[in-house]
Amino acid sequence: MNYTTQNGETFDLAKDFSSAERHILQNLLLWKDLAVSVAEFRAKKQEALRKGWRDSGPVPESRKLQNLTKDLEDQVARRLRADK
Repeated sequence: MNYTTQNGETFDLAKDFSSAERHILQNLLLWKDLAVSVAEFRAKKQEALRKGWRDSGPVPESRKLQNLTKDLEDQVARRLRADK
């Protein structure tokens, strides 16, 4: 599955991310629609990175993961502005 950010950067989720990173992304894709603030989304991201996949321990944040999650964060901010 491919994911294209709003600035046009495309990621192949199966090839560009480890299993642990994909697990984190799955959680964050859900939180993108549930977070009541950007701060909550960021906290969920940090918690996921700290816990890792199935509580396996910290997952280092790669540049690709950082870029994709920044796009998700921007989507949260836009959704919250639109809800006002």
